[in-house]
Amino acid sequence: MSPRPKALFAMREEHLALLFPAPLLRRLDTLADIDVALVAERFDDPRLDLADVEILITGWGCPPIDEALLAAAPRLRAVLHAAGSVKGMISPAWWERGLLVSSAAEANAVPVAEYTVGAILLAGKGVFALNQRYRRDRSFTLAKIEPGIGNNGRTVGIVGASRIGRKVLDLLAPYDLDLCLYDPYTRVPGVRQESLEELLRRSDIVSLHAPATPETRHMLDRARLALMPDGAVLINTARGSLVDTGALISELRSGRLSAILDVTEPEPLQPDSPLFDLPNAFLTPHIAGSHGNELSRMGAVALDELERLVAGLPLAHQVAHEDLDRVA
Repeated sequence: MSPRPKALFAMREEHLALLFPAPLLRRLDTLADIDVALVAERFDDPRLDLADVEILITGWGCPPIDEALLAAAPRLRAVLHAAGSVKGMISPAWWERGLLVSSAAEANAVPVAEYTVGAILLAGKGVFALNQRYRRDRSFTLAKIEPGIGNNGRTVGIVGASRIGRKVLDLLAPYDLDLCLYDPYTRVPGVRQESLEELLRRSDIVSLHAPATPETRHMLDRARLALMPDGAVLINTARGSLVDTGALISELRSGRLSAILDVTEPEPLQPDSPLFDLPNAFLTPHIAGSHGNELSRMGAVALDELERLVAGLPLAHQVAHEDLDRVA
């Protein structure tokens, strides 16, 4: 590979400035021959000369990397994805040729884990329900102790030892919480492992971090939601398909459970969804992942990978084809 291999951006153009602010573009210029004003939103764009492109720097909105692209770009050898999942973006033809893929999923996991930890601590403190009560009553009694709230010894169940699930566990470690984990494939040293059913029965707060696969679809169905204790809180920053929405709405309507949902099924919700009106459903519009100034963290990871590639070093965040079926 040449000292400054030819590279191309492939993503939605609107994301480029947030992923690669000026300092990162200056760094990129030292590593690759790239036209920073040219962003491929489709690979049949007549402005593109793909014949000498060796590296794609991709992001959300990257067009499919398929056989047609490989034929048009015979020197292409690496995709450095400045975002999370590469599922659905890269065709089997790429993997069959043994070409390199790197992902910034580790960087994208950081804000999701931060959101989750904030939600867990606020839920344990009863913030969401007490906010509703204060808005309704417009008064409270000073020095009155609120029973049943607090995070001292509260049981938090993490479903999925994904990169996000593990980051959540790491961030929660300093707190006086009772942490437990369900994951059929991975164990985390120092964290109590339980079956999904036992975790649901024991946990005051359950946070989902499993991938969306056929096996995990509606893993929290009516029967499993019924296992959660009265007053428990469900947090979902993973994928909406993990939860049976109708069954969850029934539990929320009963007042037995509460939920903090950054993802739903469908997404976005229909305007008439009951979730919008239930006081014990706290909804956010899929913001747990990287937004705003958090995107540049992913851009920096992509450039770190480019630097390794140019230096002939192994990628730090290489994606293995065989892992795709069980990662987010």
